[in-house]
Amino acid sequence: MSILQDRIALVTGASRGIGKSTALALARAGAHVAVNFQSNGDAAADVCRQIEALGRKAIPVQADVSKTADVDRLLSAVEKALGSVQVLVNNAGIAQIYPPERVTEQIFEHFLRVNLTSVFLVTQRVLPGMRSAKWGRIINLSSIAAQTGGIIGLHYAASKAGILGLTRSYAAQLGKEGITANAIAPGLIDTDMAAGVPADIRAKIPTETVGSPDEVARIVVLLAETKTINGQTYNINAGRYMS
Repeated sequence: MSILQDRIALVTGASRGIGKSTALALARAGAHVAVNFQSNGDAAADVCRQIEALGRKAIPVQADVSKTADVDRLLSAVEKALGSVQVLVNNAGIAQIYPPERVTEQIFEHFLRVNLTSVFLVTQRVLPGMRSAKWGRIINLSSIAAQTGGIIGLHYAASKAGILGLTRSYAAQLGKEGITANAIAPGLIDTDMAAGVPADIRAKIPTETVGSPDEVARIVVLLAETKTINGQTYNINAGRYMS
């Protein structure tokens, strides 16, 4: 039996792509899953139906996780329906290509808010329950852009690099309490978001280096099940960045 049996998991941005695959993988490992979404309620409801078909509990919850009030409402709903969150996967994020000269202060701050501040807000909100239980798993989705600069732009790379520092800080401060924090830094993954990469740029990326959401989800389950991996960044990029 998996250590995740009957654990409560929350996956942000779970209506599609990596988030959807992660929610389903955690359910297959035995967890009950809260499926957060921002706008696609029908897709989130479908993910929940698939989780329930696996014999697990699921709840779809709309929330913009870059907003404090929404995060409070999200966690209140999850705690009422399922219980305290024990496995948190911070997956929600945005990506849009901008050259350096087009990145305004407003764009830069917007990406930090959605991609980085959201991780902080949701993690801070679930921490009291994890600390009380002396058990928790925090898994944050970063990007190869945090390590190489990437192709999307400085605004995106900065927001994803911040996730790595935040993850290591949580890991260092919470490890003795039975709580681990790790990051995953994917390269190009075959998702709806990746479909937005211009054809001329995508043509330069070897097909064999494009990963699948399910590959990322398997690493999420590994990190959730393992107590001795803490403060690490898992690179899923076919060797495009090595550490």
